[in-house]
Amino acid sequence: MSEHSTSRRAFLGTASQALGGLWLAAHWQAVAAAHHADVAATSDAEPVFTWLKVDEAPDVDALCACIVPGGATPGAHEARVVVFIDRAMGSFFAARGSDFRDGLNAVRARFAADHGKPFAQADTGQQIAFMQTIDSSPFFADLRFLTVFGLLSSQKYGGNYRGAGWKMLGFTDEHIFSPPFGYYDRDYPGFKPYPAAHDQAGAVHGSKS
Repeated sequence: MSEHSTSRRAFLGTASQALGGLWLAAHWQAVAAAHHADVAATSDAEPVFTWLKVDEAPDVDALCACIVPGGATPGAHEARVVVFIDRAMGSFFAARGSDFRDGLNAVRARFAADHGKPFAQADTGQQIAFMQTIDSSPFFADLRFLTVFGLLSSQKYGGNYRGAGWKMLGFTDEHIFSPPFGYYDRDYPGFKPYPAAHDQAGAVHGSKS
């Protein structure tokens, strides 16, 4: 694994803990309420945006891709973070929607005035140079948070397409039904392995002794 890939994984791991922990604790009920059956979020079909405007989505996608670019491993574009942002602004992040759109409009207008074209149509060098001029703004802080959140959250919320973010971190989304279940009971002195038949039945039905 390259030094770049390792540092990017470290950044995402640290950022997801620092940025996400307190926010999720405060907003979990709203996030859970937004968890609905959204077939488009995980299908191969082109996404349909419900909050972002048609001309906004490409610029948001390109902005996110500057924060977590693709390469040897997928980045924000490949993980469809822009879809996550669209779903979030229409549901559990709606309280920030107005401020986010105002910031987005200001960024898009400024870039177009400076370069005569939309952000999404600029080359990488122009995009990165511009991002460095806004990286201390409230809009950039929201965008960075949503990019990392969308990259690593469950696919059911629109981002992390095909588990791209999880694969980057080496995380496998799977349930383990056979004990020990985790660090908290691994060394429990009273634990005795179930007989094979009992263990198999517990794995199938999720039963507890």
